[in-house]
Formats: sequence, structure tokens, C-alpha cells
Amino acid sequence: MPASNKIPETMTAIAISEPGGPMVLKPEKRDVPKPGGGEILVRVKAAGVNRPDVAQRAGTYPPPPGASDLPGLEAAGEVADVGEGVTRWRTGDIVTALTPGGGYAEFCVVHESNALPVPRGFAITEAAAIPETYFTVWHNVFERGALKPGETLLVHGGSSGIGTTAIQLATAFGSKVIATAGSADKCQACTNLGAVRAVNYKEEDYVEAVKAETGGKGADVILDMVGGSYVARNYHAAAEDARIVQIALLGGAKAEADYSLLMRKRLTHTGSTLRPRSVEFKGGIAAALREKVWPLLEERRVAPIMDMIFPLKEAWRAHERMEAGDHIGKIVLDVG
Repeated sequence: MPASNKIPETMTAIAISEPGGPMVLKPEKRDVPKPGGGEILVRVKAAGVNRPDVAQRAGTYPPPPGASDLPGLEAAGEVADVGEGVTRWRTGDIVTALTPGGGYAEFCVVHESNALPVPRGFAITEAAAIPETYFTVWHNVFERGALKPGETLLVHGGSSGIGTTAIQLATAFGSKVIATAGSADKCQACTNLGAVRAVNYKEEDYVEAVKAETGGKGADVILDMVGGSYVARNYHAAAEDARIVQIALLGGAKAEADYSLLMRKRLTHTGSTLRPRSVEFKGGIAAALREKVWPLLEERRVAPIMDMIFPLKEAWRAHERMEAGDHIGKIVLDVG
């Protein structure tokens, strides 16, 4: 192995020194992890920043058993080493991967089935912005929500990483998208990506807007990361036989709703979290993405919307940016 490619014994990682605000994210030296059976060691070049990272830093979203205590749920880089039984990748391959944690570091370990090739023509920082949102949207909108061509998808938080991904994918597969966002600029970003209507929730009632846009029918699928008071309103915005998929609870975990609407409209209200699921489950999503979505990425029909890129050692600035709520699309760390 050339000297430049030797794996060091230690690496720089961003650790959570204690639960708290962005400044608790501290660079520290860690041992480079070793890949186990079926795993690959990735020399990280870039890592995505996501809401679960912020929650973990604050102490409200602990990593699942066996996962790294370091934040970071997606990373892209070069395969530096492979564990026993790995058949999909060789050292030197360039991959982007969904990780159970540990992405905020110079090296991280992932299961080979949870890694995908970097789409042709994509910068490594773009590639690092793909896994968490694309895995989440694919499972929740197209598998759990069963969105079909010609149906209407309502996306809350349309300018977020999840939202911008959902708008693009749903539009690419022939669905109509209505999005909510909190400013004129964010609404414009949603319509630029293909949403037929973007609702500034600070100025307009999204239930009325959805009804108007659908001729009174309502949305067939609703992707909601808010919860709280949105639960009851989603039931009013939903069409008959609609599927409401809960992926976060930024507005609160408790709600009052008129459940007679759920019965009369035959609604399905479901939800999921991705991080605790098995590597086999995530591998199934990866396979579906490789078949259905990677061709769209390589044609640039869809792509992550990039907000800002920060150096790894300034991860705290990335978290400040996310918590300020001004970002549109994805925030990424340049690991070098």
C-alpha cells in the first residue's frame, strides 16, 4: 500500500463533550475504527449534517446500541479497508454511505450493503449530502406512503434537506407536490424544484391552500416532520384514503385531533425512524435507490440542494446554521 494511503492509528473526530449547544462539539483524537465482518472502512472526505445530529448533541437522541457515539449519519469518501467477507467493494472505491453514527471523523465504518457508488459527475461534498435524506424519503414517501404517479404529496418543511429531496423525487416520478415553508425565499426554492404550490405557513393556512390546489380533494400523501398542532390539521388537509407519514416531531410529540376524520376518510397515519433499523433493512433501501434513483441522479434530474459547507473542525458552525433555520437544502462538513 503506498505510504500516502496508509491507515493511521489515530484520527481527528468531532465528539460531543457533554449534552448542550453547538459549542460542545469538540475535535479530539480517536483510534481509527477497524471494519468487522461485512463492513468497510471509509476514509471520509465529506459528511452530511442532519437534524438527528443536532438532537444527539442536545442529549435527546442517543445512538442505538453498538453504534458510534460520534455524530454523523452520512459520509462519502474512499474505501480504505474491507472486513472479512466483503464482496461489493475494494480498497480505492469511492462511495457514499448511510452510517449509524461516526460520520464526523476522518474514518468511519459502515456495512457494505449501506454504501453506494458516488453518482457520476458528483463532487464528494454533494455525494455526502445524499444518503440520509434519500434513504428517508424513499422509504417514507414511496414505500411506507406508497405515493403513486398522479397523486398529490404535501411536504412540510419543503426547503429542508428532506423537503427538497421529496419535492424532486415525487416530481420526477410523476406526482404533484405542494410544500410548506417559512419565508418567501424558501417558498420560491420549493417551486423552483417543481412544487406546484408553496405555502408560507406564517402567512397562509396550508389546509385551505391544499384544498384549493386539489379542487377540494386534499393530499394523497403527507410527509410531516412537525407533529404537534399539525396532526389535526393534516387530517383536514388529507384526501380520502390518504397516507400521513410522521418522520419527526419538531412541533411536539403530543397532539389532539378529531379521530372521526381518520375513520371517515379511512386515513393511515404511520411513521418511522431510520437510524435504529437493521443493516439488512437499510441495505434493502440502498438496493431500491440504486435501481430506481441512481439513474436520476446520474442524469442530474435530481440532486441534493447544497446550502453551506464547513470544515470538519467547525462542525459547531454547521449546527448553528441548522438551528438558526435559515438554510435551504443540505449542510455538509468538508473533512479534507
